[in-house]
Amino acid sequence: MPNKKQSAQVCDATGLNSSNADRLTKKYTPYINQPRAAMKEKKYQWFKIANSENELLFPPNNLTVAEVNGKKITLVKHNGQISACAYTCPHAGGVLADGYTDATGNIVCPLHRYKFSLQNGRNVTGEGYFLKTYPVEQRQDGIFAGFEEKGFLNF
Repeated sequence: MPNKKQSAQVCDATGLNSSNADRLTKKYTPYINQPRAAMKEKKYQWFKIANSENELLFPPNNLTVAEVNGKKITLVKHNGQISACAYTCPHAGGVLADGYTDATGNIVCPLHRYKFSLQNGRNVTGEGYFLKTYPVEQRQDGIFAGFEEKGFLNF
């Protein structure tokens, strides 16, 4: 039984009582919902793929290969939009232009049917792989793919 100098402290399921909960709230509240430090905006070097969409010969699966800046990439046409990604699948090296796009616009590898988002390269079927994607711009003077500029720390 507590004496006059000791008082019973009531703790909740987390082990916090009112005094240490208040202390933690005061300590960490300034950091809650604060914007993250601004990330450095990516800079791209733009390379012309074609003068117009008509120059790109898309087969029935709407996937084709282009060589840009000495690198092969896969071009995808889905719902009138052109996207670009790596030439091969990061899982087993399947040529992505031999695959297809699903109804939601994900590119599907022909070897094991792994699916990747063309917006961010994430593996949407859960295997944990990441596909390199490239921004594409359709301008008055042609269609361009953007490659990230290499800085001092980006070998």
